[in-house]
Amino acid sequence: MKLLFSGLGMLLGTLFVAQTKDTVKSKEIEAVTIIAKKATVESKADRTIFNVANSSILAGNTSWEILQMTPLVSIDNNDVMKAEGENVTVYINDRKSIFTGKDLKEYLKTIPAENLMKIEVITSPSAKYETTGEVINIVLKKLTNEGFKGSFTANNTQNAKNSQYSNLNINYHKSNFTQSFSGSYGDNTRISKNENENFFYDTNLLTKILTEGEERGKSPSFSSSSELELNDKNTVGLIVEFSQYNRNAFSNALGNTTLNNILQSSYIQNQNLEGFNRNLGNNLFYKYYDKEKNKILDLNLGFNYDSTVDTNNRILTNSDSPIPTGSSILANNENREYYLKADYSQPLGKAENQSQLEFGGKIDFRNNAIPYDYLNLSNNAFVFDALRSNNFHYQENLNSLYINFSKTYFKKLETRVGLRYEYINFKIKQDVGNIARTDSYGVLLPNLLLKYSFSDNYNLSATYNHYLFRPYYSEFNPFLLPSDDGTFYRGNIDIQPNPSDRIGLKLGLFKKYFLSANYSFTNQDFWNTYLKEDGKTISQPVNFDGKSLRYSLNFNTNQTFFKNKLNVNLNVGLDYNDVSDFNQKNNLNRQNYFTNFNASSNFSYTNLFNKDINVNAFFTLFTPNNGNSFSNKPSVFHNISATKIFKDLGLEGTLRLINPFRKLSFDQTTFAPIGTFRNRTEVDYHGFSIAIVKRFGNQKVKESTKTDVEKESGGGKN
Repeated sequence: MKLLFSGLGMLLGTLFVAQTKDTVKSKEIEAVTIIAKKATVESKADRTIFNVANSSILAGNTSWEILQMTPLVSIDNNDVMKAEGENVTVYINDRKSIFTGKDLKEYLKTIPAENLMKIEVITSPSAKYETTGEVINIVLKKLTNEGFKGSFTANNTQNAKNSQYSNLNINYHKSNFTQSFSGSYGDNTRISKNENENFFYDTNLLTKILTEGEERGKSPSFSSSSELELNDKNTVGLIVEFSQYNRNAFSNALGNTTLNNILQSSYIQNQNLEGFNRNLGNNLFYKYYDKEKNKILDLNLGFNYDSTVDTNNRILTNSDSPIPTGSSILANNENREYYLKADYSQPLGKAENQSQLEFGGKIDFRNNAIPYDYLNLSNNAFVFDALRSNNFHYQENLNSLYINFSKTYFKKLETRVGLRYEYINFKIKQDVGNIARTDSYGVLLPNLLLKYSFSDNYNLSATYNHYLFRPYYSEFNPFLLPSDDGTFYRGNIDIQPNPSDRIGLKLGLFKKYFLSANYSFTNQDFWNTYLKEDGKTISQPVNFDGKSLRYSLNFNTNQTFFKNKLNVNLNVGLDYNDVSDFNQKNNLNRQNYFTNFNASSNFSYTNLFNKDINVNAFFTLFTPNNGNSFSNKPSVFHNISATKIFKDLGLEGTLRLINPFRKLSFDQTTFAPIGTFRNRTEVDYHGFSIAIVKRFGNQKVKESTKTDVEKESGGGKN
């Protein structure tokens, strides 16, 4: 892009000289430098790129907050992340994260947004990615200028309660050695409010549950990245990451059961949790990179560890019994992962007719131990219950191989064909009842990408991907866990994976307008359903048979105005879902066809009034429909921020309004054969924050070339 603009600049300069040759013969043109600023959002055949480096939205935020503002991405009340309504796998610098859900949220909250370079939403991932759907790749900045560089961030957020966050970044680069260190500490308080309505078909009983809770968390963390260039082709490095989340949670639930609006019974449950999560990851990598021949060999050896230590007490008082019941569950869970990964790529053929070959593989071992000690409340004291205490074990070996072949024909038709093979062997065991399962299977996962450029202003892309969504280890665990609202949850040891397919078309116009259409389908799925057992209402993942068809249409554009000072991005999506066969085969009494509307926009203005003030506004609206759960109304997330830059002092100050016009809320109904289960959640994400960033050291930025980006994208892959 820079070369193109430089060439245009030289051409314009030549034309200018030619036209004025007769009148200004002796005038010299010294140099023309035209700098092209990257668009905030770029749309490519297989991905959408959110360029956030040096953006005003980073000040005082964490990576989790920036993900909430990323185009195409939505996050529901259970912290489940989706892109274009599809499941996603999160990568950091092309290294797969081992965390999902709330664990992923807490981990990303320890990564300051200051470290972000861009976020790639890869809607059609190649066979290289180990994924069950789409991919979100978080790319962090890398220091290339000499000497020390750093920043300190302090953030104070006022939602229902006050929270603080601070971070220190230190980077050092000298000759062929680079060292980066980041340490952060958060002290956060969150208020939650849930309303549940559970209606049972057989009895016509309606249970309404109101739950209010508070969670206080303190989260220290640090990360270190060391890289040594042995010579111009060989590099070794080590990445170490650690985070901890100490938490105290309190909640009170009030439940009422009625029949024809006549009260039948009620209960009150009080919950108190103390504990912490601890995460440790490290990755040792070696990279061979031949710039002239564009050959890359990337080897990675890694170990990840996470643990949970909790004491969770609940006391339940029923209206029809004067004696309270309760439980205390002590958890001491440990999860370990060991892996070895190799990736290789090189061009094939002559330069004018060149193709690209990429292949690799991974060996991955996981060993998860989840013990629970169960204690019953008796005479106002908790007594150990050997029959309900349990140890759950999950062991997994996942081996994979992949190959991608890319080639351009006629200088217009770009192609990529990929095939991934995965073979998994896993063992599940529960000590109580001696319940066990051993299983293994292999699967082929093909993908295809075609892109035809009619001209510089018109191109059309077609993609195909076959996915397999595997259950997370905790979804196998059959241990019956009480929920904070008085209901229960357990996993399903017999649950099976879910295959799905996706076909997509994307039309690009004038490099600014992109229209995409997608079709995805599955003949089997697994979602949480509800059942009644011994008077308990239990949520559990269950396999569902039946076709589920989804058609979607999305439009995206990125525009700049006022000499590139104002940047506007707009995303609009429409989904049409056909679940008639799915409903009929699973006896679900809900709509057979429904439509979702999703939209997001981002406005940023740089150097307002020429006073070094940057303004940013973000808005998104989405309907989180999943399988047998239907959204009753869209969720709205928005914020407005202004950043003042004090260049001489190396300071930035940011004021951010968080959902100022409407609190973030979710409203969904889950349809099960036994009834309907509605949940309304109000998220404590409403208020304002003030952030101060102090920069120090050598803040000059070295511009990355295309080959630099290719080289830096491999270190630490997983």
